[in-house]
Parts: sequence; C-alpha cells; structure tokens
Amino acid sequence: MIEPDGFIIHGAPVNSRESLRLRGRDEPCSTFQGGDMSNITPRTMGQQFGRRSWAEPWKIKMVEPLRMIGRPDRERALAEAGYNTFLLRSDDVYIDLLTDSGTSAMSDRQWAGMLLGDEAYAGSRNFYHLEEAVQTYYGYRYLTPTHQGRGAEHLISRALIKPGMYIPGNMYFTTTRLHQELAGGVFVDVIINEAHDPTNMHPFKGNIDLNKLADLIARVGADKIPYVSLAGTVNMAGGQPVSMANVRAVRELCDRHGIRIFLDATRMIENAFFIQEREEGYAATPIAAILKEFCSYTDGAWMSAKKDNLVNIGGWLAVNDSELFDTLRNMVVIYEGLHTYGGMAGRDMEALAIGIAESVEEDHVRSRVGQVRYLGELLTDWDIPIVQPVGGHAIFLDAKRFYPHIPQDQFPAQRLAAELYLDSGIRAMERGIASAGRDPETGDHRYPALELTRLTIPRRVYTQAHMDVVAESVKAIYDARTQTRGLKMTYEPQYLRFFQARFEPL
Repeated sequence: MIEPDGFIIHGAPVNSRESLRLRGRDEPCSTFQGGDMSNITPRTMGQQFGRRSWAEPWKIKMVEPLRMIGRPDRERALAEAGYNTFLLRSDDVYIDLLTDSGTSAMSDRQWAGMLLGDEAYAGSRNFYHLEEAVQTYYGYRYLTPTHQGRGAEHLISRALIKPGMYIPGNMYFTTTRLHQELAGGVFVDVIINEAHDPTNMHPFKGNIDLNKLADLIARVGADKIPYVSLAGTVNMAGGQPVSMANVRAVRELCDRHGIRIFLDATRMIENAFFIQEREEGYAATPIAAILKEFCSYTDGAWMSAKKDNLVNIGGWLAVNDSELFDTLRNMVVIYEGLHTYGGMAGRDMEALAIGIAESVEEDHVRSRVGQVRYLGELLTDWDIPIVQPVGGHAIFLDAKRFYPHIPQDQFPAQRLAAELYLDSGIRAMERGIASAGRDPETGDHRYPALELTRLTIPRRVYTQAHMDVVAESVKAIYDARTQTRGLKMTYEPQYLRFFQARFEPL
C-alpha cells in the first residue's frame, strides 16, 4: 500500500481543525510594518491587536453603481429565470457571486496595455508577450492561445483521447469531463476520500489517491490512459488544494508507466498559496517559485485565464512536447483561430500577459484568499454548514446539512441559491446534483457526495462590507431553513444542464 503523505503547517502536525489555524490567527500581530501582511489573517482583520487594520492592496479609481431591486421584482425575476441563477439578468443582481470567471477587476496597467493591442491577423506582438509570460511564470515551452478554458479542454481531449480510454482525475469538473466524454473517454475519480467529506480538515483535499490511480493502471493498462487530469485547486471539492509532495508522487508513478500529466491551472496560483502556507519547507518560498515548481512535474496545462490570470476573456494551452504542440497548433486553426491569436484579440492577449505577472504578487494572492476566508469565518461563527477548510476562490455552503429535509433529487443546492437571491439580490451558483448531470450510459441522475451552493468571490471587485452583507443574508435564510421546500426540473438541456435548466418550487 502507498502510505498517505504527511503535512505540517509551520511545524504543527495536521490532525484537527485546531491545527489548521493560520499563522498568529488568534495572537497579537505587532509585526505589521511597511505593508508586510505575512501575519494578517481573517480572524485578526479589523481587530486592534497592537497594530493597524488590514486593507486591500489596491485603491479604487473607478466605480460601477449597484442597486437592489425590491422583493416583488426579485420574485418575478427568479420565476422568469426558472429558478436558475444563470438565467437572471445581471441588472437584477445586487452582489454577483455566481462565478469568479471573467468577473475580476483589471488593473490600470492592464487597461493601459489594451491600448497597445496589435490586431494583426498573424504574428501579433501581443501573442509573443503572452508566450513569454507563460514561459516565465509557468515554465512550459509551447503556447496555444484559446478563446477561453473550455477551448483548451476541447483541443487536448481531441488530440489525445480515443474511444474506450480512461482519464483519471482529482474529481470531475463539468466542462472538462464533458469534453473528455465527447472524445470517447471515461472519467475516473481518483481523488482522496477526504475530499468527499465537507467537514474533514485535511489540508490538501485535492490530492490524488495514489492507490486508486495505481489500481486503475493495473486494471485497464497504461496504454488506455492518455493522461492524468490534475486540477489545482479542485473546484467541485470546495476549492481544495493539491500538495507539492502529492504531485511529485504522481509524477513518479506516471513515469514508471509512461503516462502524461496535464494540469488544469485555472486556480493554480491559489493552490501555490496553500502550499506556501501549509506544506513543510515552503513558508519562505515565493508564490511564483512554487507555481513554477509545481508545473514542472506536469507535461502541460490548460488555463481559463478568466480566473487566476485576471482578465475578462481568454485562455491558453501550453505543452512541452514539440510533436503534440504541432498537432495542437494545427487544430487551433480549425476550432479557435490562427495559432497566434486563438480566438483572442491582440488587446486581450496584452491584458492577459500583464495579468499573469500581477497574479503572482504576494500581497494580491494573500488579499484574495483572505477575503474568501473572512466570509468563511463569519459563517463559521454562526455555525452555518460550509466546506472546510475554506478554499481559495469561494465559500461552498453544504446544502445537505443546510436543508437536511430536502432530498437530493429535489435540488437543495439550487433552491439555496434561489433563496439567497430572493432574500438579498445576491447571486450564487449550484454545485450539486444539477451540475453533476446524468450518467451517459444509464440516463439516471448522478448523485455526488457533495451538494453545494457556491459563493464565488471575484478578484479585486468587492469590499469586506459586501462580505458582511452576504454573511447576514445567508444567516437569514439559514434561520428560516425549515420552511423551505425543494424544486422540480421543468426543462433539461442535453449537455451541461445547470447552465440552462429551468425549475419550479414543489
């Protein structure tokens, strides 16, 4: 048997919620000097412990007015949307926590860079800036730009997966698994068991279970596995990270069998933050260095640049193998655009190149994860059930414990998102049975262990006061939870149903 990895957090063994306390979370913080935020944490934010309060590492130069429509108008808007928050108009939303995809605020440097867009059809200078940024910060040799992340997922799936192959991964993601299935593959979940328990405090719940992966290789043969699909962090598990020790071990196992590893790097910078914070030997290592080392254990990566890379549109696929790159570069011309723009305008590639450099700045990452944790601390203080430990990009409400009286096939996480909107105009996203879809062979619902409602925090957009409003709204609907009933689905599209399905209350 392959023994599980052991982890420490700055010398403390990880075996309980208590051991996951952040550095100095409940102790005085007297070292806040000259912008050093290394000891500033959610529990101490806004409290006077012999130092000045924490603040975001940016200032506001432009604002977008927000408004909350009245309760009758929210009821009407939700009914018209079929109780699906994806179908709401953004004008009817007060605080939008649907997703962190393409919703972040770009910096003044990024906006300035957009004015330098070279919109040449071929050989845009902005492509070469983007290529250099990916090579510098992620370390991959060859770059193919795409219009967004799912374009990259499509290309890698078409290039490597043949019917009857198996793709092991650390929990499914909706679009990733669909592309793999449409190419004829079968996704196999090889994440550690702790990831399916929202109360388990394992610090790296995104880790691959090496025994599960080894068993799959023995059962189907290495030639039937085109690659391991590794995500950092794991969205559907609650934004949970993968350790450096785990990716090294996966690399060693795959090398013995000649299997490639491809990384979903969408939120890999947040993953690097957790490694810096939780894994022995990385406390003094910069985020950028952790990111590059982690990527070095993989053969390539696909990226939805709309997340970590701080842009409103765009993606990329990067690999180290020249022959595979030649295939992908040819395919991108068919499905996306020329290999030097891949569905993006020159100005968008320039903003992306700048965003990559900004995304690894220490203060930015600490602030970004800190705001998510701030909201998590508020909800935890009220004993509201959420996925623990708090992940990097969102708070995931545990709908099974929130609404234990609503059966899973009555879509409790979808109903929770609807109730949140009705209460306060806040838009969230279902991540449960609706997102899991149906088994392509049986046609039955997939029943994931996790039935979650995701409160996703855009980067550099909302203030701590907005998080207070969100927490108070969640508390209000939690207090009224016994009065809430489930939903039934009235319309179901064939693919990725959670985007366009319609529901009505039971």
